[in-house]
Amino acid sequence: MSDAGATARDQLRSYVERIERLEEEKKSIADDIKDVYGEAKAMGYDTKVLRKVIAIRKQDQNDRMEQEAILDTYLHALGMAPEPQGAE
Repeated sequence: MSDAGATARDQLRSYVERIERLEEEKKSIADDIKDVYGEAKAMGYDTKVLRKVIAIRKQDQNDRMEQEAILDTYLHALGMAPEPQGAE
């Protein structure tokens, strides 16, 4: 095999091995996250809501406000929105 072919093979092997290591790290981190959710659940926290909080915190504030406004509009259209307090 030529030097160029050997170099390409070594480079490819390097990429594959790096990806494999990162995949292992990703699985380990995912397991750690699962453990933290388990701890939160054991302390009485609702993990579905906790996941939603995490997702909301990742969003841009303007995007979140826009989504909340659209959700509110849809809920009102379907008669599912809570009545404002003090309204009779």
